[in-house]
Amino acid sequence: MANTTTSTLNPTTTAAASPMSPTELVEKLRSQNAPLLVDVRTPAEHESLRVPGSHNVPLDLLQKNKETLAEQFNGDIVLICQTGNRANQALQHLRAAGVDTARVLEGGVVAMEAQHSQHTHRGQQRWAMDRQVRMVAGSLVLAGFLGGKLISPKVGYVAGAIGAGLTFSAATDSCAMAAALNKMPWNKVEADPTVEAFLAQIPRSTQIQTPASRG
Repeated sequence: MANTTTSTLNPTTTAAASPMSPTELVEKLRSQNAPLLVDVRTPAEHESLRVPGSHNVPLDLLQKNKETLAEQFNGDIVLICQTGNRANQALQHLRAAGVDTARVLEGGVVAMEAQHSQHTHRGQQRWAMDRQVRMVAGSLVLAGFLGGKLISPKVGYVAGAIGAGLTFSAATDSCAMAAALNKMPWNKVEADPTVEAFLAQIPRSTQIQTPASRG
């Protein structure tokens, strides 16, 4: 006997939960009701390569202020990062705060540049944070291995420490090395983003009320 049970999923909810392709984003940007673009990468990454019109709210800042941001969001939101990983983390934080209109740009700004380069802008060039982390972690592991062979076996513990750190990073979905690298001089920009500055910049159509209007 055929199963006649029908799905109760709301098509709008399903669409909102799915990633947004670069092509779909381009179409939406050309419409009258363009979504709010939120780039959750570091300020240096945002400066290096971004989708014009996107607002930089780094993942750690979004996480710490998700309830405040959730109170202000009222409309379609597209979360952007390098390849999609951090944007998906941001999506989970916003969902936990009650935001159900946010979607992730599939493949991140990398995919956007590859498919629609005219809708991206390159500024001062820096390595993406994940690339910096891989370089530093790989260099320390290699140094520990060579040091253990050429200097003292104890130096080899460096490689073990890095491996443990990466394992902890994956288990906790955090990265202390990225946080440390973000403080390095080459990753600094003129002004670090703040929630107050972001809320002052976003279109009124996506705000319920600004902190100032609360009295």
